Amino acid sequence: MAESRAGQNGVYILRCADGTLYTGWTNDLHSRLAAHNAGKGAKYTKGRRPVELMYWETHLTKGDALRRECAIKRLTRAEKEALIARGGKDGGL
Repeated sequence: MAESRAGQNGVYILRCADGTLYTGWTNDLHSRLAAHNAGKGAKYTKGRRPVELMYWETHLTKGDALRRECAIKRLTRAEKEALIARGGKDGGL
């Protein structure tokens, strides 16, 4: 598994405490995950803490990461769960 570094563009999926999934992008996974769990990451996750990193993939550019985030957000829950099950953490904690 590759190590996530600040400045690395990536897309992630979190599982919230209520079982829902949240998809986002970041260029600093460690800080973003800490922000989510501190209630400062996103309005959606604020009341659904703690969150757990389930999926992470890196991209060369911010634009690529944003496009992939949009594509993942359009997936059904079953498709997101399948993506997670395939073990798509190519970076992370």
